[in-house]
Amino acid sequence: MKKILSFLIPTLFLSGIASAEVSAETAFVFNTFLFIFGGILVMFMALGFAMLEAGFVRKKNTSAILLKNIALYSIAGIMFYFVGYSLMYVDVSGWIGSLGGMFYNPSSDELALLDGAENVAAIADTGYSVASDWFFQMVFCATAISIVSGACAERIKVWPFMIFAAIMTGIIYPIYGSWTWGGGWLAEMGFSDFAGSTIVHSVGGWAALVGCLILGPRAGKYGKDGKITPIAGANMPLAALGTFILWFGWFGFNGGSQLALGSALDAVAISIVVVNTNIAACGGVVAAIILSQLMYKKIDLSIALNGAIAGLVAITAGPDLTNHFTSMIIGAIGGIVCTIAIPMLDKMKIDDVVGAISAHLVAGIWGTLAVGIFGGGDFIVQIIGIVAAGVLVVPLSAIGFFILKGTIGLRVSEETEAVGLDKAELTTVAYPEFN
Repeated sequence: MKKILSFLIPTLFLSGIASAEVSAETAFVFNTFLFIFGGILVMFMALGFAMLEAGFVRKKNTSAILLKNIALYSIAGIMFYFVGYSLMYVDVSGWIGSLGGMFYNPSSDELALLDGAENVAAIADTGYSVASDWFFQMVFCATAISIVSGACAERIKVWPFMIFAAIMTGIIYPIYGSWTWGGGWLAEMGFSDFAGSTIVHSVGGWAALVGCLILGPRAGKYGKDGKITPIAGANMPLAALGTFILWFGWFGFNGGSQLALGSALDAVAISIVVVNTNIAACGGVVAAIILSQLMYKKIDLSIALNGAIAGLVAITAGPDLTNHFTSMIIGAIGGIVCTIAIPMLDKMKIDDVVGAISAHLVAGIWGTLAVGIFGGGDFIVQIIGIVAAGVLVVPLSAIGFFILKGTIGLRVSEETEAVGLDKAELTTVAYPEFN
């Protein structure tokens, strides 16, 4: 087969067949497919977050964290449909979009095509189906709030969390997104974030940090004498499964962010992005393993898992680098800064159940800076983009959390925390034989 191909391919090029460009309709089909398939992979990451968090929480809180994960994804879909997409992408004036695109629906031309109109050429010129674009953007929105659920697990009430999820996905994330991917003021400055190290992961990480600070740590986590008591998760196989699912879904997260598959150039670019994504995660894992051995004299599995996430987050801002070795280094540094940040947060008595702040916020900041170091981005503009995310997300998240705290309450009671959220707030416990 290889000998036949080695003869045919040069022949095809010489005959001029390979130089032919695809039609606009063919490009439309491939671009739309990329959005849909990439979006499906990113949606699969919702399962990864659910399994990762279910592994890191104690068994008495497993059903609650699973409920929060399926609820947040559903709330994100509804809020992004109602207002989120419109605020992020429709008529962005520099600081925010309009509400003119509320209840986002297919275009009139696409509806006419479904009704039998012969307007394929006009639709093909748009480059992709508008519904495929909405779906791809929506699953990114859901990823941002997934970060908060893991960090604040085991002591935040279910209903307040779901209300905050609506605020996050309908207002906070879309506003920052309008500044960047929506063509707002940061985009005009030249801020570069290919697939969202800051736009998705740091935004989610800032909100998670605020939530952890306002909620306070879990009972028994920190002693009065400064002693830190590790609270082991119930199921490390689930945590490992969740990590591998996230790794898998990240190929759609970063690869789909090329936003086009209608040319050989796009195909090559996506291939490079996928390889960089993979090797950065590899670098994050190995670096985290080595550092955990040096720090604790033994290897910590949870640190290794977070090293993979951190490597993926770090490369997300610049996975289009053409040097794979550089991508590996970026991922490795992501794993290192995450591994260092986890005990630092503990020393500050910031109780992050799954290590989300370290893996998403800290590694996200590093990855965004790395674009200014290795990727040709303006380093100062990258810093401005990072700071802008914190300046927007921290106060808005704090307002949302404090309003919830002062009205319906934010944190569960000591009795509920002791017995577990599964029994106190749900009708279903995950492991009934242990209750």
